[in-house]
Amino acid sequence: MRKYPNCVKGLHIHRPEQVWVADITYLTCNTKHHYLHLITDAYSKRIVGYKLSNNMQAETTVEALEMALKGRIYDEKLIHHSDRGLQYCSQLYTKILNANDIKISMTEQADPYENAIAERVNGILKDEFLLDIHFGSKEIMETQVKESIALYNQTRPHFSIGLLTPNQAHLQQKVKWKKKTHLQAI
Repeated sequence: MRKYPNCVKGLHIHRPEQVWVADITYLTCNTKHHYLHLITDAYSKRIVGYKLSNNMQAETTVEALEMALKGRIYDEKLIHHSDRGLQYCSQLYTKILNANDIKISMTEQADPYENAIAERVNGILKDEFLLDIHFGSKEIMETQVKESIALYNQTRPHFSIGLLTPNQAHLQQKVKWKKKTHLQAI
């Protein structure tokens, strides 16, 4: 499995679908862990793909990627940035990225700050949308995840994007707010 260099460190983000960041976080149902595979647009903070499952296999992570690809609305160049997890390094995953002409970028160290946007979205979902609770059933967890992501994208404003929601910011073609212009932590 090939590791890729960090191509987004210091990059000026100026449009949606310029950089996608990916990560996996865990949720608890009864006493078992489930995994939420997420892909977020770095510009708009919009969750563009996700998959909840009971595994961390590359095939499952691919399902989140396929959701993101189906929802793309822009045809410009795209970079996919992740940690160096086996799912993202797998031939299955990288083959899909390459087939879609998406440049692959990965963290260089085991430092979560190199994938800070993805980590922040995980925290928002767990802290603000209460996905860190212990769910009593898989059905309730699935419903909560789906509703939380929809609410996050539609209603959760971000200071870094001028108090727009991720869905609103994703439709913006040019930066119209004052924000950090480079991915400093990545």
